[in-house]
Formats: sequence, structure tokens, C-alpha cells
Amino acid sequence: MNKWITDNLWRHVVGVLVAFFALFPLYLVIISSVNPTGSLQVSSFIPTEFSLKNYQQLFNDPTIPYLVWMKNTLLISGAVAILSVIIGASSAFAFSRLRFKGKKFGIQLLFLVQMFPAILALSAVYVIMERVYNFAPGYGLGTQPGLLLVYLGGAMGVNIWLLKGFVDSIPIELDEAAKVDGASAMQTYWQIFIPLAAPILAVVSLLSFIGTFNEFILARLFLVDMNSRTIAVGLQGFIGGQYSQNWGAFAAGSIIASIPIVIIFLSLQKYIISGLTAGSVKG
Repeated sequence: MNKWITDNLWRHVVGVLVAFFALFPLYLVIISSVNPTGSLQVSSFIPTEFSLKNYQQLFNDPTIPYLVWMKNTLLISGAVAILSVIIGASSAFAFSRLRFKGKKFGIQLLFLVQMFPAILALSAVYVIMERVYNFAPGYGLGTQPGLLLVYLGGAMGVNIWLLKGFVDSIPIELDEAAKVDGASAMQTYWQIFIPLAAPILAVVSLLSFIGTFNEFILARLFLVDMNSRTIAVGLQGFIGGQYSQNWGAFAAGSIIASIPIVIIFLSLQKYIISGLTAGSVKG
């Protein structure tokens, strides 16, 4: 017993403390979502009052288009996830397997772009999209398609690098065997690379979806109209006012908004386990 206390007790204590530290914010959000006062203050660790008032406000208040925000977020996040995988996978395959002029310069340029924080390009993106609005109003500043283009441009570099690391780990002998059998580069891409890359493609799509779903700065800058906002921008309105902070509705909206992410994460779990380390090493 003394040896167990000396060797293992501190590990259990650290594990419990870390778990409590990680779960307490989630517990606080859940308690706040059923708090009828609409505040973060709770009288006890286990509250005695529970109410669905905050949830009812999200769906019954005509001034709060919560379902519209959710639909906008799912559409934008889903489009970014799908297009990121399509563009990233094809680009990674080209940089890893094909020979073309400017290949080395292109991959070095992608690496250079990743060295700078994305926040540095915020003002430049604003000016560019503002000018795009002058000749293409449907894709400029203040539009969802314009925001989608900005998201895709910012995510391409890291996705291509991640996918390229996985493609480099696929034995070149598979490509050579496919060429011997008469397969073209496109057939090699669809019949060999795509099936083998399913785990890493699932990880890329999940990371793209979650990153876009939770993004606030660009969405707040682009989407001004109430009915075009995403869930992050819409919920910020509950706590952004100086005299009208409704933490209860904010917490309730956050709980509901987390459900799609949990469902997608559980659906792709079998791919995520093998895909998280797929592009980390070559060999």
C-alpha cells in the first residue's frame, strides 16, 4: 500500500485535477443554460432551480433567428470542409507525385505563407473583398460566398502540407504498378490515393469544419445582416451589449450548437484515430 501511494497516488490526483479543470467550464455552461435568471452566477454547486426559459427564447423569440444562424453555419462549414478536402487532396497529390514547372517554388511559397499569422492579412482581405464587391456584389464584402472564399484561401496551405506528408508516405511502388497496368495519373489518384487517404481526409474535413464553425473574427467582419450571420456572430449579440448581457441564452445556444460537431466527430472517430498521425512522418 505504501508503495502504491508513493508511485501511483500522485498520478491519480493529477488526473482528477486535470479532468475537473477540463470539465468545469462545460458544467458551468450547462448550468447557466438552465438558469432562469440568465446570468453566470449560481448560488450552489448543484442549483435547485431549473428552467428551459433560455432554450424557449432561442426558438420562440421572433427577433432571434437562431435556426437561420445554425443553417448558415452548417452550410458554410460544410462547404469549406468538402471543398478543402477536394482542393487540398488534388493539390497534395500533384505536389507529391507529378512533375511540372514551378513545383518547387509553389511548395516553398505555401510553406512561407504559413509562417505568418493569418490575422496579419485581415486588413488586406477586407480591402480586397470590398473591391470585389464593386464588380461582383454576390462574392464581395458582406456576403456568405465571399466569406467562403476567404476561408478556403486561409485553409489551403496547412491542408496541402498535411495531405502532402501523407502522400509522401505512400510507397511509390503502388504508382509504378498502376502505370504498368496502364493506369493514368487520374486513375491512380482516384483508385489508389483516395481509398488509402480516407483517414487523413476525414481529419482534414473535421478540422476544417470545426475551425469554420467556431470562427468569429472574419465572420463578424463580413456578415453584418442579421439573417446572414453564423452562430458564433449571432450568439455574441447576447453578451456583446453593455446593459443587456444574457448569458443564459448564450449558454443554451452554445449547447445546441455543439451537437452537430459531436455527431460528426463520433461518426468519423474510426478514421480520426489512424488519421491524426498519418502525415507526421515519412516512410
